[in-house]
Amino acid sequence: MAKVKIGLVQTTCTANKEKNLAKAITKVREAAKQGAQIVCLQELFTSLYFCDEEDHDNFKLAEAIPGPSTDALSKVAAELGVVIIASLFEKRTAGVYHNTTAVLDADGTYLGKYRKMHIPDDPGFYEKFYFTPGDLGYKVFKTKFATIGVLICWDQWYPEAARITALMGAEILFYPTAIGWATTQDEATNIEQYNAWQTIQRSHAVANGVHVVSVNRVGHEAGIKFWGGSFVANPFGTVMYQASHDDEEVIIQEVDSDKMDYYRTHWPFLRDRRIDSYQPITQRLLDGD
Repeated sequence: MAKVKIGLVQTTCTANKEKNLAKAITKVREAAKQGAQIVCLQELFTSLYFCDEEDHDNFKLAEAIPGPSTDALSKVAAELGVVIIASLFEKRTAGVYHNTTAVLDADGTYLGKYRKMHIPDDPGFYEKFYFTPGDLGYKVFKTKFATIGVLICWDQWYPEAARITALMGAEILFYPTAIGWATTQDEATNIEQYNAWQTIQRSHAVANGVHVVSVNRVGHEAGIKFWGGSFVANPFGTVMYQASHDDEEVIIQEVDSDKMDYYRTHWPFLRDRRIDSYQPITQRLLDGD
């Protein structure tokens, strides 16, 4: 299908995992009622963003994938005939945990999962304490409505991840996200950070000729104001919709995958790639050390 209606669910979260899942399901239903065919939920939507601290008790939030949350969402996907992109805290086995996104097709079929490859470690974002880096590689999922690629939050800053996923055939790149401002920051810093975050993702759309969908949470949690600002960009980086920095929203945005051919033909970046010259990119640095 060339034209697809995308649903973005931007919400606050609480400490109650069951209520967060129920809220997400309610929002998926709302999106489907408005015509959404693919619905993307924000990163780690079943809990507060627990990575603001290093606390072993938080590992109790993790679950198997497939597991209880994907089972519940699979039923909803089948009932509504929508694809659901669900970011969850995965317990792979004792002592091994991942930041993982599952994809459920419009008939409820579990299509697979992507494990976050790039894991940050910054004040308020201590993800290396919790998450083992992904080992499934980059993934695309052939859903009923489109072939999609899924990357997660910190992956947003890496053009290599977007490029590889696009080369694998993704027509739309989805980024479930949990990112915000420290509440002690000044407004100029806030603006600069958000603009950088959006710009790098819009650049992935331009460089690869694909739509980009980024879904972030809102609300205050442990000294962080999650900045929302979920958006959709077309294959030349034009922002088609941008959500509020403060409010919960269910956004429906139609995208047209035929635009990929138009932009890739008129701006043939993929044609002109010099793949014979890119070997140095596999090295950490090029200073000889």
